[in-house]
Amino acid sequence: MGKLKFKSVVALANAKLSVKSAAVLLASSTLVSALLGIFRDRLLNSYYLKTYPTGIDAYTAAFTIPDFMFFILTSGALAVSFIPVFNERLMKGNKKSAWELSAGVLNLMALITLIASVLIMIFADPLVRYVVGPGLDESGTILAINMMRVIAINPFLFSISTVLSSIQQALGRFVFYALAPAMYNIGILIGITVFTDGISLFGLTLFEGGIMGVAIGVAFGAVLQLLTSLLGLFGLGFDYNFRINLKNQGLRSVLKLLPARSLDQGIDYVNTIVSTNLSSRMGAGALRSFQQASSLHQMPVSLIGVAISTAFFPQLTEELGEGEDDKFHDTFRTALRMIVWITLPVSIVAFFGRGYVVSFIMNGGDALIASILGAFIVAIFAQSVFHIASRGFYAYQDTKTPLIVSIIAIGTTILLSVFFYRFGYGPEGLGWAQSLGAVLEIIILLFILNRRAKGQLLNKSFWETMRKMFFAGLITACVAYSMTKFLPLMATDDSFFVTFPKFCVITLVSAVAYLAASYFLDLDEVKPIVSKLKHILFRNTE
Repeated sequence: MGKLKFKSVVALANAKLSVKSAAVLLASSTLVSALLGIFRDRLLNSYYLKTYPTGIDAYTAAFTIPDFMFFILTSGALAVSFIPVFNERLMKGNKKSAWELSAGVLNLMALITLIASVLIMIFADPLVRYVVGPGLDESGTILAINMMRVIAINPFLFSISTVLSSIQQALGRFVFYALAPAMYNIGILIGITVFTDGISLFGLTLFEGGIMGVAIGVAFGAVLQLLTSLLGLFGLGFDYNFRINLKNQGLRSVLKLLPARSLDQGIDYVNTIVSTNLSSRMGAGALRSFQQASSLHQMPVSLIGVAISTAFFPQLTEELGEGEDDKFHDTFRTALRMIVWITLPVSIVAFFGRGYVVSFIMNGGDALIASILGAFIVAIFAQSVFHIASRGFYAYQDTKTPLIVSIIAIGTTILLSVFFYRFGYGPEGLGWAQSLGAVLEIIILLFILNRRAKGQLLNKSFWETMRKMFFAGLITACVAYSMTKFLPLMATDDSFFVTFPKFCVITLVSAVAYLAASYFLDLDEVKPIVSKLKHILFRNTE
């Protein structure tokens, strides 16, 4: 009876969702994962940042190469290459080919990333000493090497999870796909709170504890994420077989698309490696401070840009697959407008309230992290837009154009990073380099995409809407700035329970100002919210 009930719950969770429901679910799950990430960083900082900055720098450096291998081999590269081809097979009624494609991609990615994981374990020593942590002292270097060897299993586990999640995305199933990242953070939290005290089994001490326990928690979190992704296959009819059929035309199509997108992802992450290398030379704690600011700025990007783009992507591919270009243009504009409209006030509040935001991960805040976050603010907006702009190309099964644009943008970012480093701008200079590179990238991508659509994609009406949105954003900036002066962050505000209420008031007042400005400027995006508020406030009078 319990088994049947479990199956029915899983089957219900695996029901197909509409684009709007999927967007809300993904945004909500990303928010939960982000909150868990904030709690994770808060614990890490309280345990190690002030008492053991070398250890926390080593932990940060240890992630870089395993993450790089995952990004270049799998990550979002696989999803955007796999989903259009998989959907094309399903729309033609060829389920056998679709499932054969899925199994082939799964087996191939698992094999490649397993080899990569083993190579990272073997070459961890030179990778840390000469690539990601040349500025670490000897104790930090040894610690980073040992942690990298533990975390090296992640590309293998993540690649399997990504293939399974891509299948679920393609079929419009998002629940377990949305839950998986949160499970990863839960694993890391277990590492911080449990494994750092050591691991014993039957009275035998397997591990004495310390910051290495966090690395073990990272690997454990990857396992939890994989198990969650496996649940998402329930009821989908996935026909798995342990073989790689290179004669399958779908697999060949994916492999044709994958290298350009993988290289695109890899080039993006080269910038992370360069930033890690440079920041490791800026003194103890600088590497971790830069990474903390980078993680904070990535939260709204994932919450808005990634979530909305991921939800809209299957629909974009279907409309192009059916030859409905006008519908594709409308859907793309809707997604882009939604991302811009939401990202603008978030970026503005994050900039003026950056000191409050940093205080959430560290009692009393941190001036350096806040300063770096301020440099990342433009990147929040630009990188959120990037995710829908790039998916516009991927829907056309074009991965080469975004690759070429990325080479230009990332090359510019790296040159700016080195320039700012050489002239002593510190970690903040690295943040500004990323912001400027991200802006350049979206300008080029949107220009080319609009030209491909003969100017019909970003039409006159779209640019008029953008003008209104930026004017509403300007009003919001004035309000947010005034609120931070009215409720300043004091030196004595060293508790979450003091800073959080202040930040909530600043955010609420700024949001009301933005909604009001959007309403009076007649923006479509605000109308559903106003309608819902009217219904809640005046339902008893109707």
